[in-house]
Amino acid sequence: MNPNPLTNGFVKPVPTEEEKAKIEEVRKLLGPLPDKLSSFCSDDAVLRYLRARNWHVKKATKMLKETLKWRVQYKPEEICWEEIADEAETGKIYRSNCVDNLGRPVLIMRPSAENSKSVKGQIRYLVYCMENAIQNLPPGEEQMVWMIDFHGYSLANISLRTTKETAHVLQEHYPERLAFAVLYNPPKFFEPFWKVARPFLEPKTRNKVKFVYSDDPTTKQIMEENFDMEKMELAFGGNDDLGFNINKHSERMKEDDKKRLAALENIVSASLDSLSLLSVSDGTTS
Repeated sequence: MNPNPLTNGFVKPVPTEEEKAKIEEVRKLLGPLPDKLSSFCSDDAVLRYLRARNWHVKKATKMLKETLKWRVQYKPEEICWEEIADEAETGKIYRSNCVDNLGRPVLIMRPSAENSKSVKGQIRYLVYCMENAIQNLPPGEEQMVWMIDFHGYSLANISLRTTKETAHVLQEHYPERLAFAVLYNPPKFFEPFWKVARPFLEPKTRNKVKFVYSDDPTTKQIMEENFDMEKMELAFGGNDDLGFNINKHSERMKEDDKKRLAALENIVSASLDSLSLLSVSDGTTS
């Protein structure tokens, strides 16, 4: 397999002939799509859905079609800063100024900074942050990094409903978008939950989760191997003492919104009626 080197140092693997054949199978099952939806069905995107469904073509196609219907109804690419600014005030989720060593965007998450009781609002903001991170991916890269800061976290921060909704949106509509996640200083009570959940996760998913403790030199090495610590926030053992600033962050997001909306101007919006893809079997029997 011949690698395809990119400017950020990431080496993108070229799909094998078998993978290319599966991509074409998915495209045939999808049928013709409006321009706005075709942009979400690149070869790389189709490959993500195939990987998420263990290369089962019909299951991957069904999953992708559900995402396309969701995008038509939810319109995630049209969410703007003004709509979700209240959710963002405490810095509970935001795109860091720091990227990893492959140039991939880093989403900082602070569960203890939750400032909303609206599950709908929380999910809308999460989707906005995911879309923004995707918008800022380097060429040829499909994945991002999550940094989860557990400072101040307690059992009171756990919402089963929000957790369930979050997992559904991320798993069903953003498959294979996570390069790895750093759990920074997770509390002791978190570890039993992880031990119970771990056996049920696929090895590739388990391996994406990195536990890092500020008082453990061994785990701190994970940070040094993956990030420029000069640009990483102090909260994660780095040397950047600026931290989260809502005013500066809002300006960054507004600029990104302008770029994204400008790119959408000449693309005709899709409707559910334009999707002749509502009933695809995944090849399983009920």
